[in-house]
This record gives sequence, C-alpha cells and structure tokens, in this order.
Amino acid sequence: MSDASTGSTTGGAGSAGEEGVRLQKVLANRGVASRRVAEQMIVEGRVRVNGLVVTELGRRIHPETDLVDVDGTAIQLDESKRYVILNKPTGVVSSMSDDRGRPDLRRYTKDWDERLYNVGRLDADTSGLLVLTNDGDLAHVLAHPSFGVTKVYIAKVEGQVLPQTIQRLLKGVELEDGRIAADKARLLDASRGESLVELTLHSGKNRIVRRMMAEVGHPVVELVRRQFGPLHLGTLPVGKARELTTVERGALLTLSRRDGDAPVE
Repeated sequence: MSDASTGSTTGGAGSAGEEGVRLQKVLANRGVASRRVAEQMIVEGRVRVNGLVVTELGRRIHPETDLVDVDGTAIQLDESKRYVILNKPTGVVSSMSDDRGRPDLRRYTKDWDERLYNVGRLDADTSGLLVLTNDGDLAHVLAHPSFGVTKVYIAKVEGQVLPQTIQRLLKGVELEDGRIAADKARLLDASRGESLVELTLHSGKNRIVRRMMAEVGHPVVELVRRQFGPLHLGTLPVGKARELTTVERGALLTLSRRDGDAPVE
C-alpha cells in the first residue's frame, strides 16, 4: 500500500530501510543541489521516487533501480549510462561499421569507454544532430515513430517554395510507402532560385524529408537536422561530439519515462 502524498511504502525499491543510500546524499552526489538544499527540496515535496512524492529525510533509495525526479524533471542515477550528441558531417554513414568502407561513427565514440550506438539514422548526405548512447530503453523511445518524438530539419531546396506548397506539406503527400504529413512546416527564406524550409516530423521513414520535398517539386540541395526531441544542435561544430549537459539529460530522461509506456496512435 502506498500514500502518494507522503511517498511512504512498504517494502520494494525505494523503501525506507537500512539498505540503500539516503535520498539527499544521492541528489547531492548527482549535482542536483547541496545536501542542505536537497533536504529542503524533499521537505517541500519537490522530489519523487518511483512516481511517489517523498517528504521524509530518512528515505533511502537504490540508485541502480529507483527512478527519481525533482520538480518533474528526471535525474540520472545510473552512472553507467552515457548520452552524447554529435553534429554528424555529410559523407559519414550512421553506423558503427560499414561493409563498403565508408567513414562511420567509430571515430566520434573513441573518447568514451562505453560502447555507444546511434539512435536512429541520418543519411550519409545529411548532416546534423545524432544521439549516441548505451541506454537501450531511451533509444527505443527516441527512435520509434509510435512515440511521436519530433525532429526538426532545415532543408535547402531547389526553386521558389510557395505558401500553397507549405500547406500541401502540412496536409500530407502521397509517397510510395503511404501518406505522410509534416507536423509543422514553414518557409524561412527564398532567394536566387533556392528556398530554405523548416520541417518538423515524427516519422522515422527512410529519407523522408528528401522524398517529401521531391514530391512537391523541390528537390533537396542540402539537409541538416537541428533538433531531436528536447535536444538542440546549438553551436556544436560539424564533426564534434559532446556529452549532454545535466539539463539536457534530465529533459531526455523525463521524455523517456513519460512516453516509455504510452506510444501515440
């Protein structure tokens, strides 16, 4: 039996017992706040363990198995998990090895001891944001289109894109593998026979942006992914990788825990 207002439980992970580590110590060790401030957060009811609010300072948890969030934002407790963002250059395949000998992602993961894998793919001729991780559960939520995680692309395309074309992208176009519509679409710029279009999609279909733009008569000249879920490429240079910040990890894990059991239709 549990009480959501106090977080008191009987047995199970996160139970108040002699085993485990004090919650405020865990929060301090993970850089959330000093132990004193963490204690205040707990007393104020801002911390949850496995979905239940905790207000007692004596609570002990198991960082390996328990899920903790503060003010609704997930906290990474499992230090074995690694989360990396890469600004993938064109000419690099989204794979850890390539049977055709093309440049792959191994050169960007050598700085980490963990065996990292890419979440989803970007075409070799597409640059931009790619997530590398060893967290399989999170990778599944991010990559599978049923969870509705959106990606934002900037496409330089041939020709002058008209408002009617943007509306067509939003209403949907027929492709060989079915009808697809952009979640959002807008014209950013148009000059010298080319246009910049921003497309937001949750589809994971292969080469989807290129196929959509070709279908409406504007073949892609250059394509970059600027955003993946809560992650933004920002000023990360092409060909560079970095670990996610504490805030970015929190946003990503919050998304994973929220959507992990609730795929969209």
